[in-house]
Amino acid sequence: MEVIFTLFLCALSSAGGQSIYPPPAHPRDPSKLGVGIQRTMTLLATSTPAKRNKVKILFYGQSITEQSWWKAVADDLRKRFPYADIEIENKAIGGFASQLLIRPAEHDVYPFYPDLVIFHVYGSNKEYEEIIRNIRSRTTAEVLMQKDHVTQWPPAVPDEKTDKAAWWDHMMNNVFLPEIAAKYGCALLDIRSDWLDYLKSNNLEPKALLSDDVHLNDWGNYLMAELVKRYLVYRPDIARSNSWQDTVKTYNVAGASAGESGETLKWKNGRLVLAFEGNRVDVISAYTGRGEPGTARVLIDGKKPSEFPTLYSITRPTPGPWSPLALTRVDYVSPLKAEEWTLTITSVSEGSSRWEFEVVGSVTGPDGRGSSDAVFVSKSGRVKIEPASFFRNGEIPKGYQIRWKVVPMHVDVYKPPRVEDPSREYVTTLAQGLPNTKHVLELVASDGKAVPVKAIRVYRPPVR
Repeated sequence: MEVIFTLFLCALSSAGGQSIYPPPAHPRDPSKLGVGIQRTMTLLATSTPAKRNKVKILFYGQSITEQSWWKAVADDLRKRFPYADIEIENKAIGGFASQLLIRPAEHDVYPFYPDLVIFHVYGSNKEYEEIIRNIRSRTTAEVLMQKDHVTQWPPAVPDEKTDKAAWWDHMMNNVFLPEIAAKYGCALLDIRSDWLDYLKSNNLEPKALLSDDVHLNDWGNYLMAELVKRYLVYRPDIARSNSWQDTVKTYNVAGASAGESGETLKWKNGRLVLAFEGNRVDVISAYTGRGEPGTARVLIDGKKPSEFPTLYSITRPTPGPWSPLALTRVDYVSPLKAEEWTLTITSVSEGSSRWEFEVVGSVTGPDGRGSSDAVFVSKSGRVKIEPASFFRNGEIPKGYQIRWKVVPMHVDVYKPPRVEDPSREYVTTLAQGLPNTKHVLELVASDGKAVPVKAIRVYRPPVR
């Protein structure tokens, strides 16, 4: 316990400088800090000038997550772990409760394939759980779920009949979120209890930390950042005992030391073969720029990656939410191709209550017409739009356009990139989005000679 508390103090002191606000009190149970996020924290904490681990972090949710506290958390991580190669994005969408957020999450979260998702959203527990299930079944990301902050004093005994809102807050924070976190192996940060403790210890009313009924003012942003920052701590006492070690494995290739898996792969007759289980496989280059590196054909289960229909992603359509008209999700029923798509509004009813449109692909060409009140499937099957995926926020002019791209998450031929900085890994994703089952990867050298490959890394999401 003493070691854990020391780690907590180190994390807390890393904020840098003096705050005009009183700091939060020590956590009720320091042993809970860092639980459920130790793969990410290990990558951060073990980065050195000679080995800069790549770490991808995504903040996701709605308007609370959009507020400035997330930037303080990001700055703190970069300061505490200066040698880590950290990529941080915030793709939160204000006003999108879980019932709405579940649609753009298809484009925002799973293709990004982060190491850690810091997540908070209001809304239905059903769609909340579906988002968490998708993250844990389609990526190897750890998830730090945040309970709600306090906007009013909670009743001693929540009663659905007398105060349904307070009862729902109780059920979501004290029943549903803990159940979801336990079910999917996620971290759960009890913002709510810490917030209550802070209010009481500083003799504050909930509104003292708010700019309106729910959003945070500067003081609230400070507290939110401090509570999240202190959870993001490396715990060597538990880091090597968690099941996350089975989700991402690295296999070094002959010529380097044994990989994390304890196994070393070898080229044989111009082929490098690995049987693996998971939905993503990367290759790490060993090309130092001497001579021509050669190339290798990529085969998975005997097929080119481009033959797998799931190894493409669709970008978030633009313009985005809160424009006059946004398209929050695009699906498909036939195999995709890498191309750009344009949806053009061809007619609009009075008051913009109904509209018609046409879609054109840069490769597919004109692909059909549809209306806002019916499910649309294009002639090629490469575009499917449900009426609920449209989000209108004003008058829609005729000729209004929405665009998105289909991008490959694979390569059929691997050409090693040159290693410019030996402290960093030069990674090429061979395939992302495979069925999360057993596969066989083959790299077939084009000239029969071994291609400079340092390692193969495999990702297996923990939930089927």
